[in-house]
Amino acid sequence: MSERILVTGGTGTTGSRVARRLAEHGIAVAVATRRPSADHEVAFDWADPASAAAFDGVRAAYLVAPTDRTDHLALMRPILERAMAAGTRRFVLLSSSQLAPGGNMMGEIHAWLAENAPEWAVLRPSWFMQNFSTGPHGRTIREESAIYSATDTGRVGFVSADDIAAAAVAALTGERSLDGDAVLTGPEALSYDDVARLVSHLLSRPVRHVRLGTEDLVRRHMALGLPRSYAEALAQLDEVIRGGGEDRTTDQVLRLTGREPTSFRMFAEGSLSSW
Repeated sequence: MSERILVTGGTGTTGSRVARRLAEHGIAVAVATRRPSADHEVAFDWADPASAAAFDGVRAAYLVAPTDRTDHLALMRPILERAMAAGTRRFVLLSSSQLAPGGNMMGEIHAWLAENAPEWAVLRPSWFMQNFSTGPHGRTIREESAIYSATDTGRVGFVSADDIAAAAVAALTGERSLDGDAVLTGPEALSYDDVARLVSHLLSRPVRHVRLGTEDLVRRHMALGLPRSYAEALAQLDEVIRGGGEDRTTDQVLRLTGREPTSFRMFAEGSLSSW
């Protein structure tokens, strides 16, 4: 693909990694962000119809939905339709292992792309390892030596954002379009208790997993500034984990990238300075 690739959410956890990997491969990249500050960045907001201009001259795009609302199809569809009309052919959506096609949030976009996009892929990663370093659990590990969740003893195949980015680049640049979805996990499923024990061992100080009820977690998310609807949606994802819905691993990172996914221990050993 010779035309440039647009990376929405281009300064975020996965988007920044996708953009960097594409640039390292010598591919022209446009980083879409609400507040551009560099020549290769373009102003972009899914809520602004004028942002469709960011897709001009774009052959493929990495799609990251807004994180502060749940009506993703209604919000994103107008810009995606204009992007397709302008010639963008391949769309790679970042979704979630818990969101089935046709379900809520990114699941709506998943089903719509499958019906309408010339070329498409949906990456459905499990929970990010980086939630424990640069994300919300990282802060509580640093400040309180605690990890809060409503997952009880449920296990998760935590996946590194670096592996997600590598899979995204493969889906964006591969000779053939994936035209399907891929559930991305790390090599092992761990409970939050397991994570707390591992981090405690590496830090040589106790880090505890605080088991919350679902409504307690909703209130905690709202205290951090999230609207109730989104806080409830996130808390319900913890309920799925508690019920065993994330207790699995897959080989999709290996299939897409040609290398084994990062283990949680390897991630944690590289993240000690963040704690």
